[in-house]
Amino acid sequence: MTDLQSGLRAVHPGEILREDVLPALGRPKTEIASLLGISRQSLYDILNEKQPVTAQMALRIGKLCGNGPEIWLRLQDTYDLRKAHSDLAAEIAAIPTLNAA
Repeated sequence: MTDLQSGLRAVHPGEILREDVLPALGRPKTEIASLLGISRQSLYDILNEKQPVTAQMALRIGKLCGNGPEIWLRLQDTYDLRKAHSDLAAEIAAIPTLNAA
């Protein structure tokens, strides 16, 4: 899925965790899940892009990585918005823009 305005592909935060962050940390996924205080399945669901990064999860990941929760929430919000834009493009295009008189 690409963003029509920027041409960039929407990236789920789980992909960033899976491809960049966890390999850099060099720890097994089971240990990461334990350190986050979540089940292995919950971590795998995020890594496999089956679940979003919630505010609670962003707090956990942000603390573990030392970069705060905001970046993880922004990544998820951007992904969700781009996905919705792509999924609803035809419907949104059919909605007129009204201007105040």
